[in-house]
Amino acid sequence: MIKAIQPTPSVLSFRALRDATSTVPRREEPVVERKQTTLPDPPPVAAPIAILGVPFDNVTTAQTVSLIEDMVESRRSHHLVTANVDFLVQSSRDVELHRILTDAHLVLCDGMPLVWASRLLGNPLPERVAGSDLVPLLIETAVRKQYRLFFLGGTPETTSQAVANLKAKHPQVVIAGHYSPPIASLFEMDHAEICRRIREAKPDLLFVSFGCPKQEKWIAMHYRDLGVPVSVGVGATIDFLAGKVLRAPRWMQATGMEWIFRLVQEPRRLFKRYMRGLWVFTWAIALQWWRMQLRGVTHRSMPRVTPVRNKRHWQHIVLPRRLDGKTVRQYSLLCANALASAPTCLLDLQRVRFIDSTGMGLLVRLQRQARIAGRKLILLSPSPAVKSALRLMKLQNFFTIAKDQACAQKMVKAPPPNAPVLLQPGYFPWKPSIFWQGEITSRNVDEVWKSTSAQLGQHSTRDHRCLIDLSGLQFIDTAGAGLMLRAKTTAKQQGVELIFTGVRPDVRNVLELSKVDSLVFGGGIA
Repeated sequence: MIKAIQPTPSVLSFRALRDATSTVPRREEPVVERKQTTLPDPPPVAAPIAILGVPFDNVTTAQTVSLIEDMVESRRSHHLVTANVDFLVQSSRDVELHRILTDAHLVLCDGMPLVWASRLLGNPLPERVAGSDLVPLLIETAVRKQYRLFFLGGTPETTSQAVANLKAKHPQVVIAGHYSPPIASLFEMDHAEICRRIREAKPDLLFVSFGCPKQEKWIAMHYRDLGVPVSVGVGATIDFLAGKVLRAPRWMQATGMEWIFRLVQEPRRLFKRYMRGLWVFTWAIALQWWRMQLRGVTHRSMPRVTPVRNKRHWQHIVLPRRLDGKTVRQYSLLCANALASAPTCLLDLQRVRFIDSTGMGLLVRLQRQARIAGRKLILLSPSPAVKSALRLMKLQNFFTIAKDQACAQKMVKAPPPNAPVLLQPGYFPWKPSIFWQGEITSRNVDEVWKSTSAQLGQHSTRDHRCLIDLSGLQFIDTAGAGLMLRAKTTAKQQGVELIFTGVRPDVRNVLELSKVDSLVFGGGIA
């Protein structure tokens, strides 16, 4: 579990966090002659931008390397994503992947089309931070600071060749381990064996090469418990390190034409993906530009600073009529401080008449920080403009929303759903006897299983039917889907008919994309 932290208006300051709160002694680094790096000192980090509902951190390659060094030194667990157009296209129909991209500690822009889109949307990202460029820089940093590396995924031959090439190029590199598990779905993988190998190796950097979205979902399931400071999905980067796949010339990378080079090498695998991504991305960006950028040009108004209403357990901030890049620079620190100083922060959005992609980036960033710090962020009375933007970016279920002050007060007082299983008092065969509520993810799946299995055991001794009500369950991840499959299998073994009722669309989406919906609902859904 990540400890509560003090958010900042930009990417978390890991050096300040380490010096102020870390109780873990820093590992002594060997004395190594430091060569002059070609990367300049990173400037202050700008506000993030939301592109198709995914918040991209406004960082350069130099800033990224520096931030990752801070993450390693903090000894806390972090999840990084290098997202390209295909990630965004997949996340538009994959609820779990979308949640992972919004919750990741650092989301990097791995594609020139995303840089171009950010310019169109009014908050230009400084450059492309490609995973295939970042990993070699991190390896050089690891050699200099003696970080331990672990490579997970790829074929055994490819990964072994990549490791051999690295040792030949960098004799001092510390390869803590590498492992290529058998090809299998997330539900069929031997997670315990994989995690055991990684924990025993004790790496500082974990590079996972399962491909998107499998690698992102695997990392999201396990990174908190592995004890690895930085875990990142690297896709085909291991193939590049092994020399199996060639990188495009620099001029093609700089002009955004690298995809053509990749397409020529792997036309059968990439043609359909590229064409679909180009079509979906182009139209989605055009719609976002029209509704969240161009239409706001005629509604210029200076933001009016509103004092924060301080209460004992919550703080209330009224945001101005226009929530754009200029306003974000003025309000981001105010909102972050309010979120850090009280268990709950109410963002009053009733007056907002226009919100652009940078304003949405601020909201998503604050929600991410609230999740990490174990605090509540409530959007109070969002205006029609905000509601429309949330629907456009498919983020309406990502936030806690209160329609008025009375509902917000109830949400402030209500405890968080730490116990996502409720047992029905008494026993009625025709009514649900188990209620799952809130969210079931890798964080709490063991607690939910403990309560559910005990109730299934009671049913096996007195009746052969059990109902689980999912109407209060807002979200599950792959671990939650695995729990449903496990409950179904266990009930069948005990001679109990298990039926799920009240399935919400987001939960059904995860089950369908995991391809276990027929197994979970087979003969038992109401």
